[in-house]
Amino acid sequence: MLVTERIIERWPRRWPVQPFSAPPWARQEPTYRDCSPALIEAAGKRAAARPSGNWFVVAASRSIRPERPRGLAVGGTELVAWRGSGGEVRIGPGACPHLGAPLADARVDDGGLVCRWHGLRIDGEQCGTWSPIPAHDDGVLVWARLDRLGGEPPTDRPVVPRRPAGVRVDAVATLQGTCEPEDVVANRLDPWHGAWFHPYSFSHLRVLEAPHGLSARDDEDRFLVEVTFRIAGRWGVPVLAEFVCPEPRTVVMRIVEGEGTGSVVETHATPLGLGADGHPRTAVIEATVAASPRPGFALAARLAPAIRPLMRHTATRLWRDDLSYAERRYALRAGRLPG
Repeated sequence: MLVTERIIERWPRRWPVQPFSAPPWARQEPTYRDCSPALIEAAGKRAAARPSGNWFVVAASRSIRPERPRGLAVGGTELVAWRGSGGEVRIGPGACPHLGAPLADARVDDGGLVCRWHGLRIDGEQCGTWSPIPAHDDGVLVWARLDRLGGEPPTDRPVVPRRPAGVRVDAVATLQGTCEPEDVVANRLDPWHGAWFHPYSFSHLRVLEAPHGLSARDDEDRFLVEVTFRIAGRWGVPVLAEFVCPEPRTVVMRIVEGEGTGSVVETHATPLGLGADGHPRTAVIEATVAASPRPGFALAARLAPAIRPLMRHTATRLWRDDLSYAERRYALRAGRLPG
């Protein structure tokens, strides 16, 4: 018996990190037979039919600071976000109503914006043609309600996914791709590609449950996945995770069994508008909210400022790959093939 096999056999199963053996990449069990394009398309259509209340994720909560405004764009609309004197997030059009100066360059003074071109002050209330936009800060992400863009009956609050309670560590990564939100959602509704496309992060991936048909009930509309998150070499953390879509532009991966049960990775796809080439741009804003009942996690939470960059790096690495998947899907749909 090889040394590795002895270690695997004797390693305590209660420990979160486990040794594992894996075949060479090309010798993995193929997943294309189970990964039905029609199944993914049907799941995407069900997600698109769910109400969003016209809410769009626009930024990480920590990125909206009290000392300066932040310029944003959603659906081709220029926005500005800042924090009022009580710390609340305020969002509105990004152009000054006087002569169109960029309010992202304004100064924050006593909770209001002072335009640098001519000193017009905007306190977050109606100011000429400038009107505030409903905003929601859930503590991890900031949302804006854009009724004209969403075209649905508006709601007072966005559909915020259920997150772990108690001590937790969160981080948000943001990337941009040439595609539409549905292409990002389709990528996340294909868990079968994980160990093939991201072998540096995933191993022993097996889809245990998948919804079928356009009429799947909400309680059945999930992908249940068994997977080992690689840490280093042949060491990883095996978990059971589910993928669900609570609204059209969000896919949530939640750990339902194993280390970090209740932890979530929320992938939000926000349309930015058309690029200079006439093709759509979409922001992938991914929030990772991790929790664990283990005593050592409380220490990790105290070290969150040092841990967050590592969490963002992991998400960014995965999405650099996955954006090529989403962009390719958009190119095929748009008949925009290379050459």
